Amino acid sequence: MIMWFFNLCIFVKRKVMLQNSFFQFLTQLKENNNREWFAENKKAFLAEEKLTKTFFAAVYADLEKIDSLDKMQVFRIYRDVRFSKDKSPYKNHFSVGFNRAKPLLRGGMYLHLENNASFVGGGFWEPNAADLFRMRKEIEMDASELRAIIAEESFQKYFKTLEGEELKTAPKGFDKTHPDIDLIRKKQFLLTRSFTNKEVLSANFQSEVIATFKAMRPFFDYMSDVLSTDLNGESLYN
Repeated sequence: MIMWFFNLCIFVKRKVMLQNSFFQFLTQLKENNNREWFAENKKAFLAEEKLTKTFFAAVYADLEKIDSLDKMQVFRIYRDVRFSKDKSPYKNHFSVGFNRAKPLLRGGMYLHLENNASFVGGGFWEPNAADLFRMRKEIEMDASELRAIIAEESFQKYFKTLEGEELKTAPKGFDKTHPDIDLIRKKQFLLTRSFTNKEVLSANFQSEVIATFKAMRPFFDYMSDVLSTDLNGESLYN
């Protein structure tokens, strides 16, 4: 057990480093995405999974110091192929989600680790109809605060822009000529920052992940305030 610990991870002031074998395994899995190969390499998978979960737990512990969290959700590597044309049984990545303490704190955080496609994400992936309408109405009334957040130096450093799917035209009941229609059309409100394999394997990756999540806070605080109040600014949770 002790030898396994030192072979797979390095702790420096409670920091965890992923190893070169991490992306090697994911590359091999992508090239051999079948149950036979996976069974033959189950030991390697379990080793990488254990280290990755240790890394996710370390990120969660750091996040708890700067935010109020509900829970951590580590996503399984097994794919649900029942309704998919792609019958590959396994994902080519490891990922985890962090939920903030609802209802007053809103916004989700996500960490995705994949060969040459790793990223940190956050925001509102699938807001329900009521939340989406409330967001759009707030932007319709006054988008200056959200515009200011997007223009902030920290936001620009980490994210550049507000991403997410959007409608081709104005939502029903909104003016298509509104000056902030580019924001009103959005169906998702997402922030993402990509990382290279070299960055993921670096000694400061954990710190960079936390710094990225921390940079989301002004946006999260704004949306939390919007979604916990009515159109008159009165709290919904008194």
